[in-house]
Amino acid sequence: MSSPIIADLTTLRLGGPAREVIETTTTEAMEEALTRADDAGDAVLVVGGGSNLVVADEGFDGVVVRIGSDTVEFGTDDDRPFVTADAGVTWDALVARTIAEGFGGLECLSGIPGSTGATPVQNVGAYGVEIADALRAVEIYDRAARSLVWHEPRDLDLRYRHSNLKFRDDRIVTRVSLWLRPGGVSAPLTYRELARELRRDDGQTAAADDVREAVLRLRRSKGMVLDADDPDTYSAGSFFTNPIVSAREIAAVIAQIAVVVGPEVVIPQFASGEDTKLSAGWLIERAGFTKGYPGPDAPVRLSTKHTLALTNRGSATTADLLALAREVRDGVHARFGVALTPEPVFVNCRL
Repeated sequence: MSSPIIADLTTLRLGGPAREVIETTTTEAMEEALTRADDAGDAVLVVGGGSNLVVADEGFDGVVVRIGSDTVEFGTDDDRPFVTADAGVTWDALVARTIAEGFGGLECLSGIPGSTGATPVQNVGAYGVEIADALRAVEIYDRAARSLVWHEPRDLDLRYRHSNLKFRDDRIVTRVSLWLRPGGVSAPLTYRELARELRRDDGQTAAADDVREAVLRLRRSKGMVLDADDPDTYSAGSFFTNPIVSAREIAAVIAQIAVVVGPEVVIPQFASGEDTKLSAGWLIERAGFTKGYPGPDAPVRLSTKHTLALTNRGSATTADLLALAREVRDGVHARFGVALTPEPVFVNCRL
């Protein structure tokens, strides 16, 4: 019998064989699978939606535990509504369900691929909203203690695309609880592109279902909604995070960029606490990597819609992906002196 292929479990459609894949549909089944693997001394890879994984062509010599639990429950706490969902619930399905039930709050995060359990790990965000803005609590399975414990957001060191759960496999998210907004009203719109799409001013609200549809339109235009017929969506989403430059260094970095692009060019900058966030996509394009780079015959290309996504055109290998990622990363650094950090989790490979 042939080994299961991890590529079948990832949105990049890349990754070699695993020794075994165990499908779990409840938290209890996941605990049992992890316990058996740990007792046997097997290496373990926990997979939800597979939307943020880059797995080596050689695969993973261990047990893949796939989380498929799907319970969703609504409640109130001091008259404030919330939803609690199992880690295996498809994230966009959860967003759609909350809106259908008459709530707002998560609409700006519509269309993000993957499972609910991954969202606090990455502190996923889009269109001015992060999971940290809505997070009520996270239930975590501790593999060493073999226990389930609820944690408050303050325990997770949540910041831009980061939590203290990231890049570790000893603490596994099993359930996520999120605050909602009553009356089907969105969170305040703080992302200019989205506000323009909805013909609203910054800070205004709108009907949550209208915001969801606007977000999905914008994401589709960038190839950021999964579509089996569109290779631009065979990706891990944004491959690089937007670089954060310290307040001490930002003036020198902006000056260096201006030397390359010219003093008349507006360089996108966004406040990130006391530091400054630059646009990775803008830097990639200004470094000479255009949409669709390096061309129509390449097995891995930048998306034809959005330069932050590296896409498998159907016949790629992980080695191909890593080669292009290195070229882009090194090209941006050589041109601007800015280091790009990859967002996905790498399994048995590295950039």
